[in-house]
Amino acid sequence: MNTQFLVNKQQLSNTTLEQTSPAALDAGQVRLRIELFSFTANNITYASFGEIMKYWDFYPRADNWGVVPVWGFARVSESRCEGVEVGQQFYGYFPPSSEVVLTPGKVGPTGFSVSSGPRAELAAVYNQYSRCDTDPFYAHGSEAVQCILRPLFVTSWLIDDFLADNSFYGSKAVLLSSASSKTAYGTAFCLAQRPAVERPKIIGLTSLGNVAFCQSLGCYDEVITYDQIESLYANLPCSYVDYAGNAALRLKIHTHFKALAYSCSVGGTHVSELGGAKGLPGPKAVLFFAPAQIAKRRTDWGSAQLNTRLVQGWAAFAKAVSSTTPAWLEVQDVPVAGVQAAYLQLLQGKSDPRSAQVWHMAN
Repeated sequence: MNTQFLVNKQQLSNTTLEQTSPAALDAGQVRLRIELFSFTANNITYASFGEIMKYWDFYPRADNWGVVPVWGFARVSESRCEGVEVGQQFYGYFPPSSEVVLTPGKVGPTGFSVSSGPRAELAAVYNQYSRCDTDPFYAHGSEAVQCILRPLFVTSWLIDDFLADNSFYGSKAVLLSSASSKTAYGTAFCLAQRPAVERPKIIGLTSLGNVAFCQSLGCYDEVITYDQIESLYANLPCSYVDYAGNAALRLKIHTHFKALAYSCSVGGTHVSELGGAKGLPGPKAVLFFAPAQIAKRRTDWGSAQLNTRLVQGWAAFAKAVSSTTPAWLEVQDVPVAGVQAAYLQLLQGKSDPRSAQVWHMAN
């Protein structure tokens, strides 16, 4: 039986576990047993922006239940596709299930892509499945850390690259909301690798309970609480990178900072405070779409150089995460019986910022 975690698209707190009998494979298809995957605030963002950003479309359903895509590792248990062999392990974008059937398109020594059906119209970066034994990102034994941080870090790296590519919009400071979230501190880490004279000041915005954690990371120049924002200089030329999605916070930022140069939304960790961005003072608040920056850099540099730079960035970040005391990350293994409770904990924002969930749906 295949067990799959589903979320009600209109009421994100309503979830269910669905069990279905495996269907026989058609020619060209493969069945993968999903070994583990991460479930983080990033996945809450996928659910929160499921319609507008088309995250529900990767594994579409005809009913009101949504499949939240996840990043993880899976192994081929059955194959009717030439070039994809039983036993091969892949990293990629899966449903939160115990198994999945995919129809590979282009197959090569580094993996395969899926481009048929609804996914043909979706961002290509989510349709690539990397074969672990040829993947330069892969390190055996650290799968949990990889599936938690790798997809988030790629977004972090691209935001840093995008801001630098645009000369930081002339900003003297970059404000990062939800500073304790992994994508936010990944961005702060990337920004902090640049010489201080070449980059803006990195300011983390967070709740009072997460200040000490954010300060302990060493990648923020300053960490303040949300109610301290108005203590900052109102004419500070700055950019705002929003991981919280909090409409009231966004309004406060746009109203207080008279020289706000750029504002983008990346996530939605403050689920109960999500809201639109119309009618704000200052620059238009835009959605940051990571695949667009990937496509630009592929054109600018070529795929090989882009991958090299990403791998180098990931190696530096992974080293910092694993070698720092106290640890930046503590993995919480969640069995299938505990996934609904673990999801609600994330949805309600009650997770320890040092912890991260790895789900195991297969028995």
